[in-house]
Amino acid sequence: MLLIAGWEMGASNIAGMYRNTTLSSALSCVGLSEDCVFRIIYTATQTSCPYLLYSSLLGTTIHSTTMSLKLFLVTLLTAWPAVRAEQIFTNRGTLEGWGGTQTEHNGEIKEVTDVFLDQPPALVMTQTFDASYTGRYHSEVRVLNAYRHGDSRFYGFAFRLPPDWQFDPAQSYDLAQFIAPFDKCDTFMPTTMFWAEGTKLFTRLKSGSVCDQKTKEFPLDVTLTAGEWHKVIIEARWASDPTGFLRLSFDGKQVLDEQNVATTVSEDVPFQFRVGLYANGWHDDKGMKGTQGFRQVFYDKIAIATTKDEADPDLW
Repeated sequence: MLLIAGWEMGASNIAGMYRNTTLSSALSCVGLSEDCVFRIIYTATQTSCPYLLYSSLLGTTIHSTTMSLKLFLVTLLTAWPAVRAEQIFTNRGTLEGWGGTQTEHNGEIKEVTDVFLDQPPALVMTQTFDASYTGRYHSEVRVLNAYRHGDSRFYGFAFRLPPDWQFDPAQSYDLAQFIAPFDKCDTFMPTTMFWAEGTKLFTRLKSGSVCDQKTKEFPLDVTLTAGEWHKVIIEARWASDPTGFLRLSFDGKQVLDEQNVATTVSEDVPFQFRVGLYANGWHDDKGMKGTQGFRQVFYDKIAIATTKDEADPDLW
């Protein structure tokens, strides 16, 4: 009852009252009064879990039941910031709120109200092939600071190919990617990408360094269809050593689970998360395959979050 009553006070009230509380004062407060518990709760939510676990296990001797309970509360609640549900970024298919856009050559990004996931608007990204053009074909929106080393996050979005999308002959069209600028060896380098080739979907991991890149691709057990919305959730712990993981769900089914792997390069720089149509096959293959020179992809309900539910386009 005490904790329930406490939460009803509101997080802002607790923060205001206990802003200057230190770890030592929280642990030394007398008894388990409401004031004491709130000091512990607030301090726990502002303190890193590894430090508290270390100090609790190695640097503290427990002499009383009261102190044991207080230390238990502190240690338990330090995990709260890392696991509590939080949406870091959301967009409901609008042009506003992004960290930037990129359209190359004849590419366009527009809001539309006739095609959407559950309510208008949605975004449509288009590209048009030009045989006389030798550059790249990006039409993307981006979120800045989408990850750095040590981050564990979920990235969700919905996308839809138009009913007349030409799958055959197969050619690569990137649908989402993580990318960062560099001042050596590469100007912009993507790590994980998510792309379509025909009716197949792929993703990849990149490790090593920007000057010594190691890439591993993963075909996904998915048959891509046109004319309907698809839901993607990417879960990653970003690490340049084998402590990372990458999981991917497509339409509610987990289709990738790579654990104990390096998931990014050694340079610890902020990476962007981009969604949109990047017709990379037109550039990489030095030409277009097939006869469909105008391509478009629709996007809706893009999110970055700390839990899967908060990133799931169906749940917010």
